Amino acid sequence: MVQNKDTRTALLLGTEGVKNLKNAHVLVAGCGAVGGFALEALARAGIGKLTIVDFDTFDETNLNRQLFATINTLGKNKTTAVKERLLLINPHLKITEKNIKISSQTMDEIFNEEYNFVIDAIDSVNAKSLFIEEILKRKIPFISAMGAALKTDLSKIKVSSFHKTIECPLAAFVRKKLRQRGVSLKFPVVFSSECVSDKKALAPEKDIETNRRAMGSLVTVTGIFGLMCAHEAILFLTQKE
Repeated sequence: MVQNKDTRTALLLGTEGVKNLKNAHVLVAGCGAVGGFALEALARAGIGKLTIVDFDTFDETNLNRQLFATINTLGKNKTTAVKERLLLINPHLKITEKNIKISSQTMDEIFNEEYNFVIDAIDSVNAKSLFIEEILKRKIPFISAMGAALKTDLSKIKVSSFHKTIECPLAAFVRKKLRQRGVSLKFPVVFSSECVSDKKALAPEKDIETNRRAMGSLVTVTGIFGLMCAHEAILFLTQKE
C-alpha cells in the first residue's frame, strides 16, 4: 500500500471522510493559545481550506502557551506566521488571511465566503458575543471555546451546550451579553467546569492597552481546548457521531 500524509486518517475516517475534509472550508477566529492548536490539528487532519482571523502580533508573553509563538515569529502578524507554518505541513492547503479586528463593521468582510464550519477562539467578551450572534444568524455550524485561563484540571474540560456552562467567568459575561440581545444560548462549546477560587493566578495590575488583568494559563489546558474544538469540527465534517 502506497502511504502518504492522509493514510492514517483514511484508515480511521475512511476515504470518503478524507475527501469531505479536503472539500471543507473552515473559519477559525483567533490564532492564539486555543486557536493555534485547533488550526494545526485541522491542517494535519487534511482540511482543504482555512480562513484565519486575528489582528494581533506575537509577543514574548505568548511563548508559554501559543503554538505558533517562537523566537522567530515575535512581532509578526499572527495570521502570517500561522499561514507560513501550516503550509510547511500541507503545501496544498488553501489559506485566506484576514488580519482584522472583529467588530460589527468587519462582519461582512469576515463572512464574505461560505464556510462549512466555524471555530470561535476569541478571548474578548464583546468581540466573542458579536461573533457568536453573527454565526447563529447565518446558521453556520460552529463550536465556541470558553475560558481556559486559571484552569488546571484536565478532567473537567468537556463539550456541552453553552446554556449548561458553569464555573466559567468568560461564559457568564458572554451569556449576559447574548441575553441582552435576545440571542439563543443553545450552541456547542468547549469549557471547563473546574471551580477556581484562588485569585493568586491573576496579575496584580491591569494591562494598560487591554484594561484587563493578565491571567495565569497552561499550554496543556489551552492546547486541549483547541484540539477539542478541532475534533468536533472534524467529526461534524466527516459525519461521525
